[in-house]
Amino acid sequence: MDVAPYRSFMQELATRSGEFIRPFFGRPDLVVETKSDASPVTAADRGAEELLRQLIAAKFPAHGILGEELGAENTDAEFVWVLDPIDGTKSFITGVPLWGTLIALLHDGQPILGCIHQPILGQLLLGDGATTTLNDRPVRCRAVTRIEEATLLTSDPFNPAKYQNRTAFEALAARARLVRTWGDCYGYLLVASGYADVMLDPIMNPWDIAALVPIIRGAGGTITDWQGAAPFPAESTIAAAPGLHAEVVAALRR
Repeated sequence: MDVAPYRSFMQELATRSGEFIRPFFGRPDLVVETKSDASPVTAADRGAEELLRQLIAAKFPAHGILGEELGAENTDAEFVWVLDPIDGTKSFITGVPLWGTLIALLHDGQPILGCIHQPILGQLLLGDGATTTLNDRPVRCRAVTRIEEATLLTSDPFNPAKYQNRTAFEALAARARLVRTWGDCYGYLLVASGYADVMLDPIMNPWDIAALVPIIRGAGGTITDWQGAAPFPAESTIAAAPGLHAEVVAALRR
């Protein structure tokens, strides 16, 4: 399938949503609401998703849309756009630029194209499963094969205990060369562009995962759920350099 037309449109979506979100970042007077799942949301989240939906409907009216903030529409369609306008809202509302806009395109239920856009840092990571580029420059996962040489990232260090196996995670983390919470989608950007080696989240939603699959694969990495099964649809994520991924999964299943 020729994804070039969708790729250029995804770049437009990233640019337009970034322009909308940017003025909200770093504002101490930003109003923050709490959703039913106790996660924060702002006018930037909702407004950016509204804008993205309008642009998609105008360009591809037959396509479906699944978004974090505004729900599902025509998701039985052959093509479905999956939107997370601000992945990492907790960072966003505290002035930390480790967040991004996630946009994915599904074909027959599987992600074929995805992007992570960080408009404050001016970074657009875009992958199609075969190639991943950062600001149009091809990037690759780092060739690390031992945990002891790896930089390991996770969004919330308390979540492995809540949702998976705390003992196994702590044992794995203790072996890593460096452990940091440079998390949410930005952690996957770092893995895909060769600055980190493992990014894992023990709990995820479809809009968190969809864009990551073609990005990590396009950068030569491996992405699965926490148990090593298919990454989408799933409820957890492990992304790693290909020579490291199997060891990570095995360690977390102990």
